[in-house]
Amino acid sequence: MENKVKIIFATGNPHKLQEINDISKDSCVEFVLPPENFDPKEDGVTFAQNSYIKAKEAAMLSGAIALADDSGLCIDALNGEPGIYSARYAETAELRIKKVLDKLADESNRKAKFVCAMTLVDETGKILTQEIGECHGKITRFPSGVNGFGYDPIFEVDGYGVTMADMSEELKNTVSHRSIALNKILSYINTYLV
Repeated sequence: MENKVKIIFATGNPHKLQEINDISKDSCVEFVLPPENFDPKEDGVTFAQNSYIKAKEAAMLSGAIALADDSGLCIDALNGEPGIYSARYAETAELRIKKVLDKLADESNRKAKFVCAMTLVDETGKILTQEIGECHGKITRFPSGVNGFGYDPIFEVDGYGVTMADMSEELKNTVSHRSIALNKILSYINTYLV
């Protein structure tokens, strides 16, 4: 589609930007990275608060409409951990996965969900809409798969029998928490902004 609307996607994570653009490839929107000095202080206590902090900072820096997400893994048996601390649960993705598996070693309840909160703001940082997407599943006993990133190798999606990392990008982009939230945002953009 020609002449796509460009919206800042408030992240420093190129994986996430690619995933967002893959999910929205058939829409009228193209997401682009924020200015290089984008460095928000994520001190919210919910996914929604942190997504707003990032979106507002990106909008203020760029003078453009901005979208941000904040997402993480919430595990029932760990009282919702790692939650908003998912990216900071340990130093590397491998260590984060190991920490989760170690904590759940003797646990039979392995229910978990990925949560994604997205906030779309205007050029002044005013909230246009906020959406939540959830993907339910369980934590496996061993990592499996090579696609995706983060906790994907240990998260088995309900109804599929495979981890997110075992899924093709195309399938993941139809069932993930991020795609569920983003499709609600794209619907808003199509209705009110284009």
